[in-house]
Amino acid sequence: MSHVELSGSARPLMAGARCIGSADPGERIEVTLVLRRPHADALSEQGRRMLAGEAFHALSRDAFARQFGAAPEDLDAVVQFARQYALKVVRQEAAAGTVVLTGPVKQFNQAFGIVLQHYQHPGGIYRGCETALRIPEALRDIVTAVLGLDDRPQARAHIRFRPPLQPARQGEAVGYLPTELAALYDFPNSAGAGQCVGLIELGGGYAAQDAQTYFSELRLAAPEVTVVSVDGAAADPTGDPSGPDGEVMLDVEIAGAVAPQAHLVLYFAANSDAGFIQAFNAALHDSTHRPSVISISWGGPEASWTAQSLQSFNQALQAAAMMGVTVCAAAGDSGAGDGLSGDHVDFPASSPYALACGGTRLEAAGQTITRETVWNDGSQGGAGGGGVSAVFARPQWQDGLTVRTPEGTAPLSRRGIPDVAGNADPATGYRIQVDGTAQVVGGTSAVAPLWAGLIARINALQPQPVGYAHARLYAAPQAFRDITQGSNGGFSATKGWDACTGLGSPKGQQVAQVFAGGTE
Repeated sequence: MSHVELSGSARPLMAGARCIGSADPGERIEVTLVLRRPHADALSEQGRRMLAGEAFHALSRDAFARQFGAAPEDLDAVVQFARQYALKVVRQEAAAGTVVLTGPVKQFNQAFGIVLQHYQHPGGIYRGCETALRIPEALRDIVTAVLGLDDRPQARAHIRFRPPLQPARQGEAVGYLPTELAALYDFPNSAGAGQCVGLIELGGGYAAQDAQTYFSELRLAAPEVTVVSVDGAAADPTGDPSGPDGEVMLDVEIAGAVAPQAHLVLYFAANSDAGFIQAFNAALHDSTHRPSVISISWGGPEASWTAQSLQSFNQALQAAAMMGVTVCAAAGDSGAGDGLSGDHVDFPASSPYALACGGTRLEAAGQTITRETVWNDGSQGGAGGGGVSAVFARPQWQDGLTVRTPEGTAPLSRRGIPDVAGNADPATGYRIQVDGTAQVVGGTSAVAPLWAGLIARINALQPQPVGYAHARLYAAPQAFRDITQGSNGGFSATKGWDACTGLGSPKGQQVAQVFAGGTE
């Protein structure tokens, strides 16, 4: 059978990695194939309209699946391919446009013309290969990505724990409760009733007892929480309060405190490109719980993604926008470099279909914000992510914007992030409960569920959800507290939008007014 190279599938080794031997031929793995969408011209035109800021009507999940779900003949072609290589179909997801296959490494090696190896790197061991994947000629125009053969960690949680400090003086606040921040940011009077918030989790676990303790202390009823294991990933707490459990509980406790009557659904998956996309698709196409807003507190530099995985995820984010689902994504905690040398931005926050959430340092006296600046705690190495995408073109709703660097001010050339911001400095962070321990945390991981909670509050107040919000937010600078002081290490805050804090932090009731009675 003739095979052709799958464009965008080659992946360089992780930094410091070395091959330690071939993967066990009998090891069983799961691999996700992403299929083309029908009506590509219509999808492209809809994307153009959204990025131009033109009005559109969101599709229901069912309508999207009917119009843009994978074609039956394409699904059949992948099933036939699987049979030819003795691979088993785990599930076909027409709405998401994916097919999940399982089988031994030996069969996947044959199917995709590769040799899977194990590699040792400073963080552990992962499976991968050093060549591009090859697919049968018959699938050339059908399969757009093959994910999961390489299982390296794709993303990191954008959470920062407050460093040990001297005990606070009597009466001095140590961090904010989410409810206090909602009041300081003047969130509208709503509890998010009737809404579902999807939370993407790539590690850690949910502890109901922690949530019960936390919300009891807030004198709030604990929100309804549902745990979904997308690919068999463990969803049990690790017991380490400074590990990924902190990300899970931060998401639940912030979103749940801000929108206590919303239903929170946690989608757990493995931390790989396949797991990340599967978790997102599970939330997006969940016809039972139907999240109206999805919060993502995980991500990685654009440069760490293969072209095939990045474009597949971006297409899923566009699908969310078309279905009227708002996606809030953390912009990163490592400043303008996103943990690499030079300037880099974090994905999926850098997608023009995600609402990128940046970080500030907020100081308050009583019920009044006294000062808010760019989050950059230089000595601890944390700073709000932001900058200019190397992948995505500048959407029209960002036309005319500029960035300020040490070299001066220049026009924004491509998609700039973040879009919005909120308190993220761990020194002025959020009080949470994790693994039986009270913690103060920060990071843009906290800003994504804060904004998701705000969106849920707004959605509960009107007949139509906020949906794809970018153009309307950029047209309403009055709905934000403009942050004009500070730098994230590569870009400086300025009047108006900037590549540190975007449009600024929310004036919640004014944000709600932007969408009052509106539809996509």
